[in-house]
This record gives sequence, C-alpha cells and structure tokens, in this order.
Amino acid sequence: MQEFDLSDLKKLYKPQKDSHKGQNGKLMVIGGSKLFHAASLWPLTVASRIVDMVYYSSVEENNNVVLHLKEQFRNGIIVPRNKIDEYIGEADCVLIGPGLPRKEGLEEGDDDTKELTESLLKKYPRKKWVIDGGSLQVIEPTLIPHNAILTPHKGEFEKLFGRDDIAEKAKEYNCIILLKGQIDIVCSSEKCVEIKGGNEGMTKGGTGDVLAGLIAALYCKNEEFLAAATGSYINKKAGESLYQRVGPYFNASDLADEIPRVMKILLSNT
Repeated sequence: MQEFDLSDLKKLYKPQKDSHKGQNGKLMVIGGSKLFHAASLWPLTVASRIVDMVYYSSVEENNNVVLHLKEQFRNGIIVPRNKIDEYIGEADCVLIGPGLPRKEGLEEGDDDTKELTESLLKKYPRKKWVIDGGSLQVIEPTLIPHNAILTPHKGEFEKLFGRDDIAEKAKEYNCIILLKGQIDIVCSSEKCVEIKGGNEGMTKGGTGDVLAGLIAALYCKNEEFLAAATGSYINKKAGESLYQRVGPYFNASDLADEIPRVMKILLSNT
C-alpha cells in the first residue's frame, strides 16, 4: 500500500485574493442530539475557518447553543431540521452524522438517525456527502451515494460492512472510505494510501468529529479522494504540533484550533 504523497497538498484549492463571499465553499453540517452536544460543534468550529459559509442543523437545544456563540461563526446560518431542504441544495457538501444518536440513545425531541439520514441520501444522491458517526452506524450500505466519503473507525466499519476488505468495499460502493486508526487508510475504487502519524493525545473524544469537519470543508472545493487523504494528513500533523507543546494533554477543541495554523504552514511550503 502506498504512503501519502506530500505533493498532493499542492493540489488543494486555495482561495483567490479577488474571490467573493460564497465562492470558497458552502458546507452543511447535520448532527447532534440532546445527549451529544459538542460532537456537531467541533466540525462547525474547524469548517467555519476554511469555507465561506456553514449551514448548521441540529436539535433545538444545540441550535440555541450556536446562536449564543454567533460571534464565532459570523458566516454561519442556523437551519432548523424542517428547513433543511431550503439550504441543502445550495451547499457544496453535506456532512451528516456527528452526534446523531443510535436508536437506543434517542431521547424525546431527537430525530430518528436512520430515517433522517436515509431519507436525505435518497433525496440528494448526487450531492457531495461526508457520512460520519451515528449515520454510519444505522444506514444501509446500498444507499451510499457514489463518491461519498465515509469516515468510520474499525467498529463502525465492521458494523456497516462486516469484516470485508476496505478496498473491496470502496470499489463495490464506488465511494471513499477513510478507516481511522493509528495509521489511517484511505481507499477509493482505484487506489489506497495509508497516512501515518498522530499520537496518543488524539484518542480523545471529539477528535474524529474534528476530522470529519475538516474533510467535509475540503471536499467543498476539492475532489473526494484528495479531500479525504489530505484531511487525514493535516489532522495528524495538527496533533503532532500540539504534542510538541503540551504532550498528549490536549482535547478536540485544541485540535480544531491548531488545524488552521498547521494548514498555513503546510500549504505555504507547497
């Protein structure tokens, strides 16, 4: 299996100096529940620093949290779940799943994750999708849109596909699968690469949600394999940068804050 090619960083989209608001990506984030608040906020945090606009849709409690944080997300728009259709068509990419509960974790007022996810995948099969977290744990594989990016850890992968080979499943469903681990593996229908790096500090809860938000933001203006592979690499390098300063004693919010700094360094050197 090939290792990540550093020259791929040169291919990433960079905003032009004369660009206008909206031209550098619009992302919709659908996630969160009454139990999982921060899981959908971490992707919003990192994505809002990369793309021009983030549409955020969660349960009412989480929408209210973001409204109170509005000064941090000046280009964000809060979208009630019953208004998703009005904005999803405008988004370049949709991230679904961070913080969405499994059936046994549903509380009154939560959406049914399976029903919500599968209905949207059926309705917008040609959209750019990043499928993460709770959505990965409940969907039928036959509904995976072509060119979607899936971001499972080992347990989620096995729940969705069994113990089959990652390359075979990426080819069968014509999608990108990023299998998260100490070494990330990214496979498309044509190739696989492994991304090494990171450290034990990245086992903290929420770091996978940060990665999903980063990849979805990149997917807005880049092709799918490039977004997944470079997102994995940047995420690991951000973790390594934090480790140099504080060892393993950092959290998901620290990682989200570090990614823009690391991106500046990596992309200025390419």
